[in-house]
Amino acid sequence: MPQYDLYHNQVKNALTKDGWVITDDPFILEYKGLRLYADLGAEKLFAAQKMQQKIVIEIKVFN
Repeated sequence: MPQYDLYHNQVKNALTKDGWVITDDPFILEYKGLRLYADLGAEKLFAAQKMQQKIVIEIKVFN
């Protein structure tokens, strides 16, 4: 499991406040026998359009 970046929880809270539902923490990608991790997976339902948007977020902090 990778270590979370400094602002992981702040980004997660901001997405939740904006109406996104966090579906994966972390989001795991498997490709050709490799396991890769992105920080978050989220989805948002647009009721008027009856559509879903899904996003994967990678959080990076550069000091």
